[in-house]
Amino acid sequence: MEKQPGAQGSEKAPEEKPLDEKELERKLKKDQKAKEKEEKKLKAKQKEAARLQAQATSEGTKKSEKKQRKKTVEDENPEDFIDPNTPQGQRKLLAPQMAKQFNPTVVEKSWYAWWESSGYFRADSSSSKPPFVIVLPPPNVTGALHIGHALTVAIEDAMIRWRRMSGYNALWVPGVDHAGIATQVVVEKKLMREKNLTRHDLGREEFISEVLKWKEQYGGTILNQLRRLGASLDWSREAFTMDEQRSKAVTEAFVRLHKEGLIYRDYRLVNWDCTLRTAISDIEVDHIELEGEKMLQVPGYTAMVQFGVLISFAYPLEEGLGEIVVATTRIETMLGDTAIAVHPEDKRYKHLHGRYAVHPFNGRKLKIICDAELVDPTFGTGAVKITPAHDPNDFEVGKRHNLEFINIFTDDGKINSNGGAQFEGMPRFIARVAVIEALKEKGLYKDTKNNEMSLGVCSRTGDIVEPMIKPQWFVNCNTMAKAGLEAVRSKRIEIIPQQYEQDWYRWLENIRDWCVSRQLWWGHRVPAWYVTLEDDQVKDLGSDNGRWIVARNESDANLEAQKKYPGKKFQLNQDPDVLDTWFSSGLFPLTVLGWPDDTTDLRAFYPTSVLETGLDILFFWVARMVMMGMQLGGDIPFEKVYLHPMIRDAHGRKMSKSLGNVIDPLEVINGISLDGLLKRLEEGNLDPKELKTAKEGKIKDFPDGIAECGTDALRFALISYTSQSDRINMDIKRVVGYRQWCNKLWNAIRFAMGKLGDNYTPPATIDVSLMPPICKWILSVLNKAIGKTVTSLEAYKFSDATSAIYSWWQYQLCDVFIEAIKPYFFSDSQEFESARAASRDTLWVCLDNGLRLLHPFMPYVTEELWQRLPQPKDSCRKDSIMISEYPSLVEGWTNDVLENEMDIVLDAVNKLRSLKPPTETNERRPAFALCRDQGTATTVHCYQSLIVFLSSVSDLKILKENDDTPADCATAVVNKDLSVYLQLQGALNAEAEREKLRKKRDEIQKLHHSLTQKMDASGYREKAPPSVQEEDVRKLTALMEQLEVISEAEKKLEAKIGSK
Repeated sequence: MEKQPGAQGSEKAPEEKPLDEKELERKLKKDQKAKEKEEKKLKAKQKEAARLQAQATSEGTKKSEKKQRKKTVEDENPEDFIDPNTPQGQRKLLAPQMAKQFNPTVVEKSWYAWWESSGYFRADSSSSKPPFVIVLPPPNVTGALHIGHALTVAIEDAMIRWRRMSGYNALWVPGVDHAGIATQVVVEKKLMREKNLTRHDLGREEFISEVLKWKEQYGGTILNQLRRLGASLDWSREAFTMDEQRSKAVTEAFVRLHKEGLIYRDYRLVNWDCTLRTAISDIEVDHIELEGEKMLQVPGYTAMVQFGVLISFAYPLEEGLGEIVVATTRIETMLGDTAIAVHPEDKRYKHLHGRYAVHPFNGRKLKIICDAELVDPTFGTGAVKITPAHDPNDFEVGKRHNLEFINIFTDDGKINSNGGAQFEGMPRFIARVAVIEALKEKGLYKDTKNNEMSLGVCSRTGDIVEPMIKPQWFVNCNTMAKAGLEAVRSKRIEIIPQQYEQDWYRWLENIRDWCVSRQLWWGHRVPAWYVTLEDDQVKDLGSDNGRWIVARNESDANLEAQKKYPGKKFQLNQDPDVLDTWFSSGLFPLTVLGWPDDTTDLRAFYPTSVLETGLDILFFWVARMVMMGMQLGGDIPFEKVYLHPMIRDAHGRKMSKSLGNVIDPLEVINGISLDGLLKRLEEGNLDPKELKTAKEGKIKDFPDGIAECGTDALRFALISYTSQSDRINMDIKRVVGYRQWCNKLWNAIRFAMGKLGDNYTPPATIDVSLMPPICKWILSVLNKAIGKTVTSLEAYKFSDATSAIYSWWQYQLCDVFIEAIKPYFFSDSQEFESARAASRDTLWVCLDNGLRLLHPFMPYVTEELWQRLPQPKDSCRKDSIMISEYPSLVEGWTNDVLENEMDIVLDAVNKLRSLKPPTETNERRPAFALCRDQGTATTVHCYQSLIVFLSSVSDLKILKENDDTPADCATAVVNKDLSVYLQLQGALNAEAEREKLRKKRDEIQKLHHSLTQKMDASGYREKAPPSVQEEDVRKLTALMEQLEVISEAEKKLEAKIGSK
């Protein structure tokens, strides 16, 4: 049958079988799904079209913005960017326009004077707020702050500003120390250099006058430097260890401790400095480790002096019994020998027990004694010479065996009459050579051998420390040390980091009585008077220890003497010695608050909250404050002790003026040229040899000088270094990096001011639920940063706090949020109006909270930027950021689900960026995301346009597991469920891609190996909590899956390469 024209294809179809009810329902559902799929495709196309339009608009807008900016620059008035002059003490006047670059000198100007004059630093002893109190470790009054002081200030000011903003009655007490020995050495050097005079040439009164002149000239330097560092100290309570109030307290403490039997006078062995002619404390003794013979330069000697050798010589025995050989590293001290010790079980000397040797130069009989505690019969000859007046071990032997103590040195280190006429008047190291020669003449010299030894050197003068027996004032520390030990064991005092508790226990369990007198002229005179009776045969000061009277003043001493010696004529002479500087410093937490008077400050602020200082003075200062505070103040002086690391130079060397590696914080703040650094050295107190070494050090470390960094960058860098628990290797480059970061903050605010607009008013509250995801995310991570910062500060983990703040500002606010919201502002399109409004409010909230969060660490730049932020309408905002409220967690901001999604998004963005060839900066290429599960695909789809914008690709196509990836793609594994590809269109470097995948494989295999080892370790299954084991299994599975993904990527790469 032929088809009719026009009826082609219209033949009647066979009759369809009618659908039953179930089949009809399935068909309807299928049709509905197909319709929904088509709608989704349509929406996606519309969204993509909108994105492309926005991108096109963005590029067009950027070009027009560039033109506009150029025109604006031409129309700008330079005066609009310059801050007007601010009258002293008034709130800083800011320029109408923000400068284009951060300038620390300009930013830091005027704020401190306003803070101080406004009374923001002052604490109120009648306040109902909880107190938080820190006493500044008092720097030396005549010195200048070094970088270690800057670290102290940065940490303590961060604590005090944080607590002040958190609602505490915060008190930070400033003070300076008279620094007896340090100040006297500096002034003595100056006198010798300028006038060729010693203090003895001048006499005591005139020398003290010179010290006071020096103090007046340089004493204010430190106070000005503290202000430059932004230290929010309560200057109304400033203290000086030798001012009237503190001097009265020192006298009172000495008198009370003496009355309680804790201070006494005795002959003891001390560290003696022959140059200064005074006893010095252990902290002023440096130790040089010698491996053998070493010739060293000693002050006062033109020839080098030999150390690091053991000299053997013989003592002749009485009654012709032969000789006994001994050895010493200090041969000159044999002139003061009073015995020879052997071990009681040493058979070689049993026949000599109780016998005598004869001194070859003075005929003194030296008893041969048995001492198992001192003598090691296997070392040397097994016989030990004993010089009780000049060796710590021999001193104890002398006490045990009731030996004679013979001092052979004058105060300036010459041999005295006790050393014999043959050597009298010789300087000790000249006598060293003379004694050897004299022994050789008598045939008693045996030999000289190399000897490892530790040599004590005074850190102030460089002189070799001489153990000398001297009458001194001592504090009995036994009972006070036990109280200090118990305070730490019971956690009444907490030491941070905890590892230093062991040092505390070791020192206080082995404490010796404390020598508190010094033979100096600058310091607190010992409040003790010596009574010389008219009929005394011997009238030497101090010849009878029973004649001393301790009193608050001479009048009281006179009354006491009349009671003690009724009816007798007498003369009173005050002890010429002064007290150890650590004695007055040890009282500081008490005396700065008014002790011994019962003041409102003492009642309100004692005990203080925390003592922050360097770990090197845990015993010398911290322990003494605890002992004296508990003994005299009736309570612990502080609840916590935070010990910061010691600062070394970038090479790990201890900072020393003579090495030229000391860093002045003001040189970092202001910047300084190399010539300036060298000139500063020339103006110092270094001798010519030290100056040469110091200059070489400066030229090597700072060939281009030091760049201007500003206070904020220096403070932030120093605090960020505190993660290094025992030492900081200080590199100025790190400070420069933070100065550049300040510029980033500056630009963030400049961007914000432009986007907020002149008429923007922040809302009183914000509704997070109505905001775009990117706004919700930034507030959630801000909340996390606030929580991390506060918990870190509470735990004294300051570097963790700075890390949390830095990461949020840098990597989340600036790198992501500010970039992500830019498209909303490319045009005034109504489509993005609600997103723009939410972005503005979120941006303001972030900047307000972020600046307050950062303020304790960077006070100047945060104050300046915060003052520029618009104020909420009808708000009660404080006048200054430093008295505003510190940020706290906001319950409605945390969104863990959103954060997890954004983590995936940002990982994908970073991986795509890493795939771009380094030569390409602006070219946009197509990208692909291979999603292996539905959750990941949903997340990537939801944030598709954000990934495209942040990673600067032309578009992003989402692939499923079985989809083929286009050719010429670079690959990166984001996680086990997500890989990203960037189409390089002929630019693919196969070898580079292989290397990337290989490195990733190695990295994951290392993690896998480490985790496997941990899980296979003995005791793991028994000891590790079930939750930890479950998490480890999950991690191991994820690592295995990532390895599979990499293997697959490698196969695909090889297949593509092979097909070419």
